[in-house]
Amino acid sequence: MEKGEQSLEQIGRFWRKFLINSNRSETTQYIDVFHFELTEKLANELLQLVLIGQKKATASSLLAYEIQGTRVPEVGDLSIVTDWDGNPRCVIETTAVSIIPFSDVTYDICNREGEDDTLESWQEGHRRFYTNEGRMLGYEFSEDMPVVFEDFKVVYPG
Repeated sequence: MEKGEQSLEQIGRFWRKFLINSNRSETTQYIDVFHFELTEKLANELLQLVLIGQKKATASSLLAYEIQGTRVPEVGDLSIVTDWDGNPRCVIETTAVSIIPFSDVTYDICNREGEDDTLESWQEGHRRFYTNEGRMLGYEFSEDMPVVFEDFKVVYPG
């Protein structure tokens, strides 16, 4: 069995366990399977923050959704969060979504991500992320770039 096939099978088993443990219909679907960030170290660190309940939101570039042809998350969406290696670790449910310019993100908003102690450190880290992601996907970061701010809760810790 190829690694990709093994990962799909592992995701399928994880999802079936979630459906059984949460008494949800077998027709319930997840919207996305993903890990946070662009490096192994940060992906796994942010996952840990989610698992301990500190990270309750994430911020994405609206341009990334548009370029990749994927829809913006909606309240009630379920997603599987993995570690860097693709191992499923939890299921999250989207509880709120707002789209705001990067420059309008306040400390009260970014604090829900649970990653930074100041607005400035959040801005610095996200400027770097969006610049790197933009190079990979073909968009350019700007201070007025629309950010999809998604609040979530862990509904299955795996």
